[in-house]
Amino acid sequence: MAILTVRLTAEEERLLAKRSRSAGMKKATYVRQLIREEPFITGADVLVDAARRMGDSRLRISRK
Repeated sequence: MAILTVRLTAEEERLLAKRSRSAGMKKATYVRQLIREEPFITGADVLVDAARRMGDSRLRISRK
């Protein structure tokens, strides 16, 4: 198995830890899941993904 090394800033490391915790998995497992996801090629791909995730409680709009 190949080893992938990525340098992250402290803020990126914090965000990765936070997102993996909210997903209920370890950081390495979360990164593997992200790598395996299908990329968005067209706007239609985004719409299909959005329709699939409708009602997902993990998604929210934050006001800044």
